[in-house]
Amino acid sequence: MKSDRIKLPPGFWAGLQQLGIAPHDIASKARLPLTNITESAAVTSAQYFRIWQAYADLVEDTAIGIIKLATVFETAQYPPPVLATYHAHDYRDALNRMALYKQLCPPESLRITEEGEACTIELEWTHREQQQPVPPVLVGATLAFLLELGRRGTGLPLTARSVEFSHSMGDVKALEDYFGCPIRTGTTANRLTLYRRDLDRPFISHNKELLEILTPVLDRSLEEERNRSISEIVKRILKRSLIEGGLDIRAVANELCMSDRTLQRRLTGEGTTFKQLLTQARHEQARKYLADPKFNIKEVAFLTGYEDENSFYRAFRLWEGDTPSNWRSEYLRANPTS
Repeated sequence: MKSDRIKLPPGFWAGLQQLGIAPHDIASKARLPLTNITESAAVTSAQYFRIWQAYADLVEDTAIGIIKLATVFETAQYPPPVLATYHAHDYRDALNRMALYKQLCPPESLRITEEGEACTIELEWTHREQQQPVPPVLVGATLAFLLELGRRGTGLPLTARSVEFSHSMGDVKALEDYFGCPIRTGTTANRLTLYRRDLDRPFISHNKELLEILTPVLDRSLEEERNRSISEIVKRILKRSLIEGGLDIRAVANELCMSDRTLQRRLTGEGTTFKQLLTQARHEQARKYLADPKFNIKEVAFLTGYEDENSFYRAFRLWEGDTPSNWRSEYLRANPTS
């Protein structure tokens, strides 16, 4: 299960600024608070797609936007998962690491196939029942970066055998000049096909010592990600979204890029329901806020998603058999340093 939140690296925003695109313009077009950008906050899949669509709207042509962003991103600003690919032993090692660490974030995956003289990398999106369109500029930038990675790692002007896009991509001639091969659009999949012989080319950027530091950390993160249950993920989403009010299973499913029916089926498989998780999230957050004396009861009610204090009082008495005020007094007496 992939993370329900995506964190864009600071280098992404730095790259946009180098292209003359201000972060507040992206935030405005994507209908996001500026803090999502200035503080490098994590975003949902839907917000992530809106950011990329905003970028596409602000560049003169999809193809030009793809090429500019792929080439302007400085290697010094790569996030740890990408650093681990840049410092890989060779191009094959780098691509395999990229496919592996894509499981952490963001919401795409790479399927790599080697056959004959070709290596095909197909770009797929998780939870295909999600109907939100993926911005073509994101698709193009992802495939362009895979070739850019090979070029930077080997120090050679590598070219692709072919590239296929399922959508129109703007100035196809510019893309053909960049990839060094024919570009097809309107295909059934998004694919980058490389020369298999290039995969054996060593990376001049190989750094064994850095990999020995990064790899165990990233592998632990992968293991933790794989072990997280859907119930844990849903509860975490609920906890940070309680004050938004009206949060239902459809909204959470949309954030996870799946249908509400699929989400409910997976929760049932783990022996719980959306309603039970919402109750647990409210209960746990209520205890957390009540343990902090800086929040008054009215604020705690609001922060846990209740419209009025009376509703919160009734719920809390069901959970704890006591009023919020009494519970707080007992807690603070037992934990005087809290």
